[in-house]
Amino acid sequence: MQLKPLKIGDLTARLPIIQGGMGVGISLSSLAGAVAKEGGIGVISAAHPGYMEPDFDTNTREANLRGLGKHIRRAKEISQGGIVGVNIMCAMEGYNDFVRCSVENGADLIISGAGLPVDLPALVAGSNVKIAPIVSPPKAARVLLKRWDKHYQRTADLVVIEGPKAGGHLGYSPEEVEAHKDTGYDKEILEILDIVKEYAEKYQQDIPVVFAGGVFTHEDILHYLSLGCSGVQIASRFVATEECDADIRFKEAYIKAKKEDIVIVKSPVGMPGRALNNDFIQRTRIQRDPITKCWHCLHKCDMATIPYCITKALIHAAKGDLDNALIFCGDEVDRIHEMTTVPKLMAELCGA
Repeated sequence: MQLKPLKIGDLTARLPIIQGGMGVGISLSSLAGAVAKEGGIGVISAAHPGYMEPDFDTNTREANLRGLGKHIRRAKEISQGGIVGVNIMCAMEGYNDFVRCSVENGADLIISGAGLPVDLPALVAGSNVKIAPIVSPPKAARVLLKRWDKHYQRTADLVVIEGPKAGGHLGYSPEEVEAHKDTGYDKEILEILDIVKEYAEKYQQDIPVVFAGGVFTHEDILHYLSLGCSGVQIASRFVATEECDADIRFKEAYIKAKKEDIVIVKSPVGMPGRALNNDFIQRTRIQRDPITKCWHCLHKCDMATIPYCITKALIHAAKGDLDNALIFCGDEVDRIHEMTTVPKLMAELCGA
């Protein structure tokens, strides 16, 4: 079955596949540009995109904004006219600045989760940048769309449903993750589709919905399309590609991963997350990792009490220092067995 294009307002992606944002430093311009060039939507993570800038440690905010701008422009160049988005976590310090930077540097789409992006419409006002909240339980979709309707008289251009099999930070409790292990998330998807439909009818516009979390094969894509979704978001599968921005050792960790290596951890930001078990996770469960510097990256992060610095741990991951790293991953990572390229993976996902 040939996949239909994904239309978001006046944007049209030839393929209904969004590459999920992965930070720190996993999905930057090389990966996002390559996916967009192949007809999907490439997404840059706004989590410390300037971590390789020479003044990152001393001038962090400015280095990150500079880095984000560079990566957006480079991804657009690589994509040759493709669609490039930015994933910006609501939990980030300087959230407003990163949204404005994305708008100013030509991003087509802002995807935002890790909290509800309640004021995102105001931040993109006057631009043509599309906005897409990430929602998990149906309640989150209802609360956010109602707020945008009431306060800004507008609605989402796209909605991303993140299921409990997603990687990285999760919008679920560990108990909810366990409860959905065997039941799937179809019931909740249908409920969210009904909620979104209310606002699509009110604003007389199409609001495509895409599903993320555990999407691995062409058949998976067809399943979510059959439920009424307009597309899917996939992250982990893009790690084991030549174009992924991460160190080769990070990619190899995905290729070597077994099912028993996948664990749910408690992040320093207070949210559960899915990651690969390693020496770092085992060590920080019993003793606190020394923290000598704060990059002021997240709200509600108390340097005096957290077990480790998530910024440092994720930068170690991107650079391949895996013994000292938090290696975020999706629930299907054990099914990845070899390195590939973005063109080959996109062809596979399309059923070729």
